Amino acid sequence: MTYTVAVRALCEFTARSGDLDLRFTPAPTALEGMAGHRTVRARRSTRYEAEISCAGGYEDLRVRGRADGFDPETQQLEEIKTYRGRLDSVRANHRALHWAQAKVYGHLLCQERGLAQVRVALVYFNVGTHEETTLVETCTAASLLQFFESQCNRFLTWARNEDVHRARRDAALLDLQFPLPQFRAGQRDLAVAVYRCATSQAEPRVLMAQAPTGIGKTVGTLFPLLKAVPSQGLDKLFFLTAKGTGHSVALEALSSINRSLQGQGAAFQLRVLDMQARDKTCEHPGSACHGDSCPLARGFFDRLAAARDAAVLHAQPWSPSAVRHIALAHGVCPYYLAQELVRWSDVVVADYNYYYDATAMLFALTQAQQWKTAVLVDEAHNLVDRARQMYTAELTLVSLTTARKASEGSVKKALDRVHRQWSALTKAQESTYLAHGEVPPALLSALHRAVGAMAETQGDGPMPPDHPLLGFYFEALRFCALADGLGTHALFDVTINGRELKGRGRENSSLCIRNVVPAPYLAVRHASAHAVVLFSGTLSPVGFYRDILGLPHESGSISVDAPFHSSQLSVTVASRISTRYADRAASVLPISNLIAQQFARQPGNYLCFFSSFDYLQQVADATEHNHPSVPVWRQMPSMTDEARHAFLARFTEDGQGVGFAVLGGAFAEGIDLPGQRLIGAFVATLGLPQVNPINEQMKQAMDRHFGADKGYDYTYLYPGLRKVVQAAGRVIRTEQDTGVVFLIDDRYRRTQVQSLLPRWWDLGTR
Repeated sequence: MTYTVAVRALCEFTARSGDLDLRFTPAPTALEGMAGHRTVRARRSTRYEAEISCAGGYEDLRVRGRADGFDPETQQLEEIKTYRGRLDSVRANHRALHWAQAKVYGHLLCQERGLAQVRVALVYFNVGTHEETTLVETCTAASLLQFFESQCNRFLTWARNEDVHRARRDAALLDLQFPLPQFRAGQRDLAVAVYRCATSQAEPRVLMAQAPTGIGKTVGTLFPLLKAVPSQGLDKLFFLTAKGTGHSVALEALSSINRSLQGQGAAFQLRVLDMQARDKTCEHPGSACHGDSCPLARGFFDRLAAARDAAVLHAQPWSPSAVRHIALAHGVCPYYLAQELVRWSDVVVADYNYYYDATAMLFALTQAQQWKTAVLVDEAHNLVDRARQMYTAELTLVSLTTARKASEGSVKKALDRVHRQWSALTKAQESTYLAHGEVPPALLSALHRAVGAMAETQGDGPMPPDHPLLGFYFEALRFCALADGLGTHALFDVTINGRELKGRGRENSSLCIRNVVPAPYLAVRHASAHAVVLFSGTLSPVGFYRDILGLPHESGSISVDAPFHSSQLSVTVASRISTRYADRAASVLPISNLIAQQFARQPGNYLCFFSSFDYLQQVADATEHNHPSVPVWRQMPSMTDEARHAFLARFTEDGQGVGFAVLGGAFAEGIDLPGQRLIGAFVATLGLPQVNPINEQMKQAMDRHFGADKGYDYTYLYPGLRKVVQAAGRVIRTEQDTGVVFLIDDRYRRTQVQSLLPRWWDLGTR
């Protein structure tokens, strides 16, 4: 078999050395980098050759790339690198990589042109000052050949081992049997739809799958995608979750698949990597990520190869504890070892942001390595709000003021200009909230100049991670990037604390690029994958999620029937009660009485959901006062993990009482209380987002983006009813469960509202 690798990919694998150093230094943009290359080339003689395609081989490895330039008069091959600030800000591990690339190109050029020696040069170009620094080493063709072969030999040893692993993986997956004794009701339909999506010859290979709790969505999507891996030549599968609890479900399903492989006699295990956030895996949280501060960053790349080899030989899966054990045994950082292991994994379980965020690692690696991937999005209804957060940027006047106090010279002058433009904007504002059609050009220009000035300062000397100027720099950089692409998918708005509105300082004002429709950003992510499957218990109406999440109009969809029947769940609409804001005071006693009546009729464990903590407290107080025989426990704002665990611990098989919770909160989805642990739920709201200036502006933005008939539904109705269905879905978890649900509000009688509820519910009214 012949292997082909790019020069950069070869050197990234074989030639990195020294410390892990993540101190921030502002890098030139792609446009600045290209402009820098053009400037350097323009300074060369007319005989200078630019962008030279080179290729060569070693045994069964073919290496190819494009050298930046060659001067035939001086016999100098140049690798051009752009930077900002001081040259010594270019890290040692980066310089080692740069030299390796230059020498590989040097060998390829000597081989192609029959040169006995060549001057290998690194040209560092400062995009701010246009200053060039050239580092030159004269190398013989023999020495370059020796260097090239040593790099290729290291890469080939690994590549051949990986090829063996891939061949064994594909053979095992071809024979893979479903890991459970049999398919559950609806699970086979789901698996067939996912497999057809992944193996379709027509694009787009995108599927939205709505499937209820209880059918085994995780196994029902993982199994068919893994079966498609051999025939589709897939490199990796990314399983993306909204919450940490989703990791455990996915990992258990993958463990069952690995057990199934072993049961079939396959001496093979899928390499499953569980990606955790850095703050959960950092061994030295008080240290910065560089060799002068953290011992696990010092010499990281020198020890990485041995740690990587040990990980591949280690029993699967690559759990956080397993990766930590290997990392510490080799003296490297667990978090960044896990990042390296992404390259060698078969399945990666990670949070949404690792693929969908603007700086997402999994997406960046997919693009750089040209991987053929399949993406599974768990509980995909959560991606709407999460993606909006990813592409929203906010600046506060407090952070600007703090940055100004910590700055001097040109940076302070630039920030002062931003402050003047900011003040002019807020002084003209007569309300606490106002949305604008655009960011005022003068303000945006001042922000861009401030970002440039702060970047130059960073280039002269890295600041510590907690420096207030660095914090504002990142915020402003993100804000400017989103402001430059502002369209109908987002808002620019200004918020002023009401207490400051009549004053002159207005110290609590903020500027926000607020994403409304993340579709333009997510569409690029979907398009880069071979197949994308988004699944959830609530993905209707399909058009709403397709529009908001940037899915092609030709995307497939499936709605799997629930394995439950209406006799399992008594659904009652309490239509004589209104939970509208104006009617809430009058609704407190009727809701309290309804809860008490049901509890007296059928004692057991119940959850009661409200639109706010204030509403919750009012009804809970009334219940305790008027019905003291009903045990009550309450969700509180900002509960700790221990407090949440204690809340759920009250729901025992033989327990009795009512837990009061907020709709859309920690207890409204993602919790599993089967059997007698939960026998009923009361939903005292339609879940509609609060009517406020921000949501009204989002509604208008939806109208502009999708049409005037969709703003209300997309902003209020669909998101609200999704939360209702999720909360009510806590009651019936298995085919043996029975229970009751009370939908409390007269609006539940409306045909449009009822059309958004599960088809298997049989609604009664009282």
